[in-house]
Amino acid sequence: MSTLTYLKSFFKDKDVASVTPTSRFCIQRVCRPIDLEKDQLIVEYGAGAGVFAKYLLPRMTPDSRLVLFETNELLFEKLKKMDDPRLLLYNESVEHVLQLLPEEFIGKTDYIISGIPFSFLDEQTRKSVLEQSVELLREGGKFLAYQTSGHLKEPLVKAFGNSKTGWEWRNIPPMTIYEARK
Repeated sequence: MSTLTYLKSFFKDKDVASVTPTSRFCIQRVCRPIDLEKDQLIVEYGAGAGVFAKYLLPRMTPDSRLVLFETNELLFEKLKKMDDPRLLLYNESVEHVLQLLPEEFIGKTDYIISGIPFSFLDEQTRKSVLEQSVELLREGGKFLAYQTSGHLKEPLVKAFGNSKTGWEWRNIPPMTIYEARK
């Protein structure tokens, strides 16, 4: 995925928060808690052009599932080119994630990866997305996010009751990495 495509999306779409794809270092750091040796149900908010999917799919078991949400049309077109029966794609906002996903995913999701710019969301929408995420995850499931600042720690603590943070400097821009457990 070229930086040019991200730049075009960044300037045309207020919901695109980055001018470059996420670095491999950031992807590996965010995905570190995921046990890819086991069947997993993973949902990604803000999948962009699929850099996390391209990392995860070759490492996932045949019975794992990966659900991608992306609202940007240009980036969604890139996602549609990935051909894998384990993928489920939504060109929808995660504001209604519980209404969009099949019932069997609710309370059964192992991990949520999120790159959506929570700082762009109003407080009520941010709270709603995080509360829906808690409901979507199984007990012990994890919400894994990467953001350009430390603004998400307090909302995660309110929604999940916990949050661990770290940094990945080898990304443009550097990212705060979050992990919250249900």
